[in-house]
Amino acid sequence: MSTGLLTGQVALITGAGRGIGREIAIGLAAEGMAVGLVGRTHETLTDTLKECVRHGSRGVAVTADVTRPGSVREAVRLVERDLGPVDLLINNAGLVDRAEVPLWETDANQWWQVIETNLRGPYNLLRCVLPGMVSRRHGRVVNLNSGFALRPDGNYTAYATSKGALLQLSDNMADSLAQHGVVILDISPGAVATDMTAGMPMFKDKKTWGSIPYMVAVTADVARGRFDGLHGRFIHAERDDLEELVNRAEEIRTADARTLRLRPYKEDDPMG
Repeated sequence: MSTGLLTGQVALITGAGRGIGREIAIGLAAEGMAVGLVGRTHETLTDTLKECVRHGSRGVAVTADVTRPGSVREAVRLVERDLGPVDLLINNAGLVDRAEVPLWETDANQWWQVIETNLRGPYNLLRCVLPGMVSRRHGRVVNLNSGFALRPDGNYTAYATSKGALLQLSDNMADSLAQHGVVILDISPGAVATDMTAGMPMFKDKKTWGSIPYMVAVTADVARGRFDGLHGRFIHAERDDLEELVNRAEEIRTADARTLRLRPYKEDDPMG
């Protein structure tokens, strides 16, 4: 049954039918949150919803394609109609390049599909959910990101590009959202065993995976406000000392750390 620690809050989770999205939804339900489950497959969403209800949580499952603005608008409308205003948005739905190949050997349609899902999808959700959060001067957003956002990878160009762009999107919104009491964070769960990651050739010999339950606990801490001081920043749940980040949040903000920035290479660099 629910612990009740987050009772009264509403979460909307995309990609909630399986993998990390499913586990986050169930974990938040176990703490009392009402959960709006959004994804492409009715059967898997329904299965997740049943697990959430077993914890005593209210929930609703809505089939939607996050790349389609109209589909997203209707999904958000249904979630808010049945559960109430969204307090926590989890942009989890994502795709990865189908093959480990350089860009000139990629499937052009699949490459763009990854970009649309990983970048346009979050934009569509943000565009629909943020107006309510801004008007209420309350809300939190988690974009599920990746270490690929921070380093080049010649074999996963669509995924790495989309995640880097998502991090930059969050950074560009952070100041304006702060004026309205809305927190946005990009969190990487690390390499955890999901259908998507387990199927990536680069991980075929991986023996040790990150912890999905730990990522669920981190997300619940976001809902409780533990990481509000790191607004607009990148958190790597698998590698970071989270207590240290929280304790040094003011220093991190002052140094403009944990964001994507081009650094001048000399004092008279025109870029500076």
